Amino acid sequence: MKVTEHIERANGKTLFSVEILPPLKGQDVNCTFKTLDPLVELQPAFIDVTYHRQEFIYKQKENGLLKRYQVRKRPGTVAICAAIQNHYKVDAIPHLICGGFTKEDTEDALIDLNFLGIDNLLVLRGDPIKTEKSFVPESGGHAYASELIEQVTALNTGNYLDDDLQESHKMDFCIGVAGYPEKHFESPNLGMDMYYLKKKVELGADYIVTQMFFDNQKYFDFVKKCREMDINIPIIPGIKPLTTFNHLTSIPQNFYIDLPESLAMEVLKAKDKEAIKEIGLEWCINQCKELKAFGVPGLHFYTMSNSSNTKKVAEAVF
Repeated sequence: MKVTEHIERANGKTLFSVEILPPLKGQDVNCTFKTLDPLVELQPAFIDVTYHRQEFIYKQKENGLLKRYQVRKRPGTVAICAAIQNHYKVDAIPHLICGGFTKEDTEDALIDLNFLGIDNLLVLRGDPIKTEKSFVPESGGHAYASELIEQVTALNTGNYLDDDLQESHKMDFCIGVAGYPEKHFESPNLGMDMYYLKKKVELGADYIVTQMFFDNQKYFDFVKKCREMDINIPIIPGIKPLTTFNHLTSIPQNFYIDLPESLAMEVLKAKDKEAIKEIGLEWCINQCKELKAFGVPGLHFYTMSNSSNTKKVAEAVF
């Protein structure tokens, strides 16, 4: 079922959904099931599975020369989505990114996803890898999420890269895109970021999932700006609890967002790790309750494959 259909059928009720990482190379699917088993009890509407680009590593050969190797630490997004849908009968949503894919690779991936009965995608440009100062598109691929959306919408109308195909099958993917209440870190300002978001919606995006935030007013202002720009598709807030002292620096550094001063000061004054965790969970629970009262279509939790914190928050909210 499409995400938009889930929202329509909920009839105003706030949906619960989660995002997980694929298992590390060398692990099996049971690692994913172990993460999801406690969360599936709470009946998520859908489960997102991230995709990770290939990284490059250098290893010294016997002759002393360095050789570059491509590695992917977390392969298997498509297969994990198929396993989730088969095992739990819950809609799984793969992340589809620009980086590392030609247009032909993308079309092949979409054909596979269509064969598997996967109805939804989260379409993203993707982040630069560690060896890139800025994002570098694949030769013969896409540089922007908007271009990737265009390819998906073309397949939704039966237009493949091979122009000679006759009476080709039309796909029917529901397309999700990312939104940034505090703007994308590469955007010069929020206005420009909103301009590109509107472009993605005009090209066929069906719903928006936001980057995590810890100040609900940022989300409320973001929704208001969207509606003023005639961006009227569902906007699902992305949520993550702060649970460790290191999160004070790692979350702003990795996700380019601000932490409210009152939350940060509470964490600084906390006596131990358990107290920090309780502060973060209580903040997240209150945040979710306020969002739910506001009437958000769903609460989407970034679990990072740690289900226990998400479950504690969700049980207190839903």
